Amino acid sequence: METKTRIEAIEGKQELFITREFDLPLDLLFKAYEDPEIIEKWMGTKVLKLENRKHGSWQFETSHNGKVVFSANGTILEFVPNEKITRTFQMENSPFPVQLEFITFEKLDESTSKLIMQIVFKSVAYRDQLLQMPFAQGINMAHNRLQEMAHQLLVNGTGSM
Repeated sequence: METKTRIEAIEGKQELFITREFDLPLDLLFKAYEDPEIIEKWMGTKVLKLENRKHGSWQFETSHNGKVVFSANGTILEFVPNEKITRTFQMENSPFPVQLEFITFEKLDESTSKLIMQIVFKSVAYRDQLLQMPFAQGINMAHNRLQEMAHQLLVNGTGSM
């Protein structure tokens, strides 16, 4: 499988950058990050809460065979439609401290857009620990599902997810 989502981790820095270009108009890409039903489809997780506003909160949970295997939550610090979402990210029941995510959406042309995520960790060690996990493979697979799901909707002529 081709890896289209790129992850850049600069040696000695406590951040990483995730970039991906999508064959989607900007408004559809942004909608995939703000609409709970769409998020559930491409991320494969349950959206328990999503308050898309400054000082709003969010909570996601993934279950397997009836048991919660992943849960995360945070606070939305900035929410500018079709432009950016700044939020905290806390993985529950894990040793990872809260991280800060700057998610930027960029229009490339009428039918393509770019996602840029900057994630800031408490330390380089925590960043490197996350990179040892199948994080890169997982986010690439999720972005591939997002691209395919949205592409099908565009092909089918609905134009919305």
